[in-house]
This record gives sequence, structure tokens and C-alpha cells, in this order.
Amino acid sequence: MTATAPVRDVGVVIVAAGAGHRARTGDASGELKQFRWVAGKPVLLHSLQAFHARADVAMVVCVLPREAAGDPPPWIFQCDTERLLVTAGGATRAESVRNGLEDLPAGCTVALIHDAARPLATDAMIGRVVEAARAGTGAIAALPVVDTLKEVGPDGMVIRTIDRSSLWRAQTPQGFPREMILKAHSSPGAGAATDDAALCERLGLPVRVVYGSERAMKITDPADFARAEALSTLRE
Repeated sequence: MTATAPVRDVGVVIVAAGAGHRARTGDASGELKQFRWVAGKPVLLHSLQAFHARADVAMVVCVLPREAAGDPPPWIFQCDTERLLVTAGGATRAESVRNGLEDLPAGCTVALIHDAARPLATDAMIGRVVEAARAGTGAIAALPVVDTLKEVGPDGMVIRTIDRSSLWRAQTPQGFPREMILKAHSSPGAGAATDDAALCERLGLPVRVVYGSERAMKITDPADFARAEALSTLRE
């Protein structure tokens, strides 16, 4: 019996065009955080290889700073180069995402957007996002808030305790039917967005939460590299 070829309908935009100033504080090399090593390989390479490991991914577009896009680090090609495009980022995150979306092949009916600063996203959480996006809604990986939340005034005094029962911490990847996210990124004010799902929310387009992973933390500060190293051994 002949095995059925997987449907490759997923396009991925990995946003790696940021300067990451906070993560570079105290780093003598001044290297971009997405190029620094953690858990045995460069931060960005973790994500590239994770998405290329999926049979349903048709193309990964890696959005780099303009100067790096013209001369990418050689390790970036330690993945499936036939399913890899490198493009230059824009002045804002939203512009970088749009550049990546425009480079996805026409056959990609599902678009995932992932921050390179989250190198340890698991295949299971990626799969949950893909499944929800294929069903016709936007989908974001997220985790429920477990800490008690306090609203605090400018004087440092507690104003009130916030009900956390309906609050979730958004992660990436975030996935969408391709036409939905293209419409959202074409809407007025899209340039100020730091979260792609928020663009859909503004237009009243449905976005679903699927369970994320504690591994999928975002590297922001220098101390986060050690934390990511520890989380890399965590299994979902």
C-alpha cells in the first residue's frame, strides 16, 4: 500500500529582525540574541529546525535584520534549505511580519507566526495551533495565569486584586487562516501591533486559545538564557 503524502499547507514566518537591546546588556560580543547559543545551538536555529521537522510545513520564512539577511550566519542552513527563505525585516515588528507573509508560497493556506526569541516551542503545541487554524479561526498558544495579580498605583500602593480566572499569557506560535491574517495586517493601525492576534481581535475576527508550554518562554533579559537552558530538558 502506497503511503499518502502529507499535505504541506502550512507556511511559517519566524520573526528574528529585532535588535534585542535588553538581552545584549552586559554581553561583550554585542551579538543579537537570536544568534546567541542556548541549549546546544543558536536561539534561532532551534525554531528553524522545530518547524522543518514537521511534514505539514511547506516553507519557513526567516525574517532577519536587513544587514544579516544579506549575509546570514552559516549555521542558519543546518536545516531543510529547500523549505527556507530569508528576507529582510522592516522598521517595526508588524512590517517584518508582513514581509514574511508576502514571501509565503500560494499553497500555504495556514500561516504561523513565531518569535525567534522563543526557541523551545514544542511540536505538540505547534500542532495544536495548526489544528485550530485549519478549522478556520485564529489560534494562539498560551498558558493560564497562575499568580495573584495586583493593580498598583504610581505611588506603589495596591489598588485592587484582579480576577485571574479568565487571563492567559500569550505565547507563539500564533496561527491563522492565511487570508485572515493578511486582512488583519492590512487594517488601519496594524503597524503599532506587537501581537498578531490583537490585529484580528480589533476586526472582530475569532481567535482561539490553545494550550502552550512552559518551555516556550521568551528570552528577553540576559538571565533568561540560563533559564532557557534549564527548561530545555523539560518534557511536555
